[in-house]
Amino acid sequence: MPLSPQFASAMFALGAFCTWGVSDFIGGFTARRFQSFLLAAIGHLSGTVMVTILALSTHEAFPPVSHLRWACAAGAAGGISLALFYRALSQGNMGIAAPVAAVLSAGIPTVFGMMYEGLPGMKAIAGFVLAMTGIWLVSRPENGIRPRGLGLAIVSGLGFALFFIFMREAGSGGALWLAAAARSASLLVTGTAVIAGRKFSPTYRAGFALGLIAGCVDVTGTVFFVRASQTGRLDTAVVLSSLYPAITVLLARIFLAERFTRWKTVGILAALASVPLIAS
Repeated sequence: MPLSPQFASAMFALGAFCTWGVSDFIGGFTARRFQSFLLAAIGHLSGTVMVTILALSTHEAFPPVSHLRWACAAGAAGGISLALFYRALSQGNMGIAAPVAAVLSAGIPTVFGMMYEGLPGMKAIAGFVLAMTGIWLVSRPENGIRPRGLGLAIVSGLGFALFFIFMREAGSGGALWLAAAARSASLLVTGTAVIAGRKFSPTYRAGFALGLIAGCVDVTGTVFFVRASQTGRLDTAVVLSSLYPAITVLLARIFLAERFTRWKTVGILAALASVPLIAS
């Protein structure tokens, strides 16, 4: 029995959710001792090389130039946003910065998608509300104190929202080539920022390897998201993909012993409960 487009889209989006959560944790952790723009550029370099090799080896059809232009626009927005996001993660609590960026990056494209694709079914709407509530609970500030890195998280969230919208506009071309075009543009803008601003320090030896790994994991999430947006609704792809802070928060709790309050637990459970509603 073939999978429905909505279910297939949800599965691709959950792939992005897992990979982006892992890459954000690696990147945020590394950026505490590594220049964030240089780290992002290293990641974009490894990601570009990886998906280009995959696209060539699988003989994927090359998309039209008009599609590649949108992918490059998405990459430019996402490239700068990722560097700022790594900086936000390194400055403050990962359990705050990641979800704040996710709320903005999910909310704006979701509204955009509903405007152009119409409202989804009631179950999906309930799932969206539950997911956004869960993300917000995970990002709930503690003790009423504004955390460090919040401003950068907000700016990066707006940039990620543009990335989602532009990648949707890139159309139905080959997901690997679109991801390669996006990562190439990301590499160009972050590499230019590194060279022009002489952003070469601080660094540490292991950071180069971690940056390469984070880039490969991150671009895998991009490929998953492209397929999710191509096979289903934009709002479904965005909301499910944007649950990635749950992974980042869990990893920060396990490896960095960051606080894991009752509200964060409720938020993660709410986010997980939203998945079957959105995918149905």
